Amino acid sequence: MTGAPLKVAIIAGEVSGDLLGADLVAALKQQHAGPLELIGVGGDALEAQGLRSLYDFSELSLMGFTQVLARLPRLIARIRETAAAIVAAQPDVLVIIDSPDFTHRVAKRVRKALPDLPIINYVCPSVWAWKEYRAQEMLSYVDHVLAILPFEPDVMQRLGGPPTTYVGHRLVTDISLLETRRQRALRPLPNPGDEKTILLLPGSRASEITRLLPVFESATTELSRRNNSIRYLLPTVPRREQQVRSLVADWQNKPEIVVGPAAKWQAFAEADAAIAASGTVILELGLAGVPVVSTYSTDWIVKMLHKRIKAWTAALPNLIADYILVPEQINEMLRPGVLARWLERLSSDTLQRKAMIEGFDLVWQRMQTERPPGEKAASVVLDVLSRKKPGHF
Repeated sequence: MTGAPLKVAIIAGEVSGDLLGADLVAALKQQHAGPLELIGVGGDALEAQGLRSLYDFSELSLMGFTQVLARLPRLIARIRETAAAIVAAQPDVLVIIDSPDFTHRVAKRVRKALPDLPIINYVCPSVWAWKEYRAQEMLSYVDHVLAILPFEPDVMQRLGGPPTTYVGHRLVTDISLLETRRQRALRPLPNPGDEKTILLLPGSRASEITRLLPVFESATTELSRRNNSIRYLLPTVPRREQQVRSLVADWQNKPEIVVGPAAKWQAFAEADAAIAASGTVILELGLAGVPVVSTYSTDWIVKMLHKRIKAWTAALPNLIADYILVPEQINEMLRPGVLARWLERLSSDTLQRKAMIEGFDLVWQRMQTERPPGEKAASVVLDVLSRKKPGHF
């Protein structure tokens, strides 16, 4: 027997959110007996599941206050346009995924027009880092939060936010990451004097690449001065390849530049240690078992507002383990000599390396779930629907 049709409004503002949304929709198709209709904003992954995006979602991918301010008039217009389209479509549920500067403003507008519409927020905003008051504010326009980090439900409960469920992180079930873990388990550390492989990961955004690569260059110069036989690998994404090649053209110790996801995971498998831009890649490296130093160089407005940041760390493995696991070098403390010496310790058979690998094992354990994230997320969405609209689904 075919169930009732289910119309899902969904908004994803970045590639990571697009992938999460696609996993969720695929699972909804399996768990809901009736046909599924999609409306909203997304990228290739959601469009492969049947979404016809209202516009190119890449224009929503912004980093830093300065970028948001520069694009503010356009963003405001897109917020109004997106909310109006969702209200006109009269969906059964709205799922907003990450990108809170955009998606939450859309949700607020939709809630005013459709007060009975269930609204689910996939990816908890970083209320644990700053602007904690957002947790309580969300009660007025979010019915449930789907968290991808295991500590977030407790944080939301402590701050008085909406009900929150940890559904898992898609990295834990990523085939490429699992294969990288397998390869690394079989790979011995280099013997003293053998060639070491160091990963350089300056990020995927033009601004952070420009800020971090000069520091990485100085660190590689210092590391190679102190050690023989260092190989440098620099994974990047296709849209940043030319920028990266231009910035490293005059380096004394030129890195091997590899492009694309497959090459990145292979680089992870071969690495002895890494320095990387703060962000999800630190968690990727941790789950893969690659010792890393996290680096962060903020734009000038964030530097002015640093006192408002509440989190004791920006490194996700640290937050999950609940202790200082990954060293962090931020802004004025981002020193090439410190990076070089950390890389020496983390790429050798040292207590520092062993402690970090042990901590990464703890992070891996804490992130496990009984079901894949998309399946768990879909079950929560359907549960919220059944409670908000009993008898319909």
